[in-house]
Amino acid sequence: MSSSPRQPGLPFIFFTVLLDVLGFGILIPVAPLLVQGLLNGGAGGTEQEAAGVYGWLIAMYAAMQFVFSPILGALSDRFGRRPVLLVSLFGSGLDYFAMALAPTLWVLFLTRAINGISGASITVCTAYVADITPHEKRAGAFGMIGAAFGLGFVIGPAVGGVLGKIDIHLPFYVAGGLTLLNWLYGLLILPESLPKERRAPFSLARANPVGSYANLTRYPLVAGLASAWFLLNMAQFGLHATWVLYTAHRYNWNPAQVGLSLTVVGLGAAVVQGGLARRLIPRLGEPRSMLIGIGIGVCAYIAYGLATEGWMIYAIVAVASLGGIAQPAMQATVSRTVSPTEQGAVQGSLTSLANLAQIAGPVIATTVFAWSISGRLPVSVPGMSFFVSAALAAGGLGVTAMALRRAGGPGAPSSPSPPPSPTRPPATSA
Repeated sequence: MSSSPRQPGLPFIFFTVLLDVLGFGILIPVAPLLVQGLLNGGAGGTEQEAAGVYGWLIAMYAAMQFVFSPILGALSDRFGRRPVLLVSLFGSGLDYFAMALAPTLWVLFLTRAINGISGASITVCTAYVADITPHEKRAGAFGMIGAAFGLGFVIGPAVGGVLGKIDIHLPFYVAGGLTLLNWLYGLLILPESLPKERRAPFSLARANPVGSYANLTRYPLVAGLASAWFLLNMAQFGLHATWVLYTAHRYNWNPAQVGLSLTVVGLGAAVVQGGLARRLIPRLGEPRSMLIGIGIGVCAYIAYGLATEGWMIYAIVAVASLGGIAQPAMQATVSRTVSPTEQGAVQGSLTSLANLAQIAGPVIATTVFAWSISGRLPVSVPGMSFFVSAALAAGGLGVTAMALRRAGGPGAPSSPSPPPSPTRPPATSA
């Protein structure tokens, strides 16, 4: 493929992911308040009532991404990345406006479900990157996506808090306007990345979460890394779910202190995945980068759980950020292992697994945290949920090591059986 589409393509993908995460982050400070105002037919409700409903709202978003990530990925394998991205962005933009104008809770749930469907476009973004980036540079390109996530979580909540003080609905309008501007840029500038000769027929077997993962078993290395991916995401989302609870309980942090810590985490992710990953991964190699990065993560979870003073958290974050080299190395390995005709479906499978982990991880972590401080144990162990995350990450480390070993050595790509032809549909295609 010629290099001409790469110049407008990569910046567009970066800003698409950044704006998607930014839009999500903008809503964090105000979405619970919007839910609270819509309770009891619009008469309003208590914070406790709003917390329960807001939890279901998050679950709805994650569930829709779980179901539709492989569908959008498979559609992009069939029709190309550009049309799927543009439709998704346009839908997300309109949906933010609909959320701002939602008159009742059921309408808000409906709009959030639609936003979860269109937000699954991140799957297509990763497939686009795989299309236009040479094998040896994919780890750095996927690191760029990780940097966009980090920046989005740094900027989003801060902007949302400022705008929410002016008007609770204003953050939704801003998120919608930014998304539609990005859609317009894509409509005018973005080229297609997937040539027609590399497209695959749409297959329901590959476009559902269960079938798409089963299809990965033809790639032993990818199936192993996908299992590790699920465990690692469960650990990470468990950390996210208990971070505010843990720091408030153990260190008496207020919302401003929590926000500062999350800003530092986001900056660390942006620096490592957006800059250092492109230098470290080629030197270490993708297999070592995965193993070292996951190992750092295991140690970081344990350190979080053992930290007795709040200032220690910042020291741990500084080291833990280096573990961010694992994710782009893993995605790069997966992308170069699978057939070019299946990039969208495979990336959709990984996103879907991450969404499933986003549902399971927080439930497990918050339950463990509540039990650890309930007084039913001989001693209080508030960091127990982080130890559970460490165990999950350690499991991911073991699975990754075994997958690499079975693939014939570090970094050896595994071949599907039977190997698909890039110009012919797989046997499972409908």
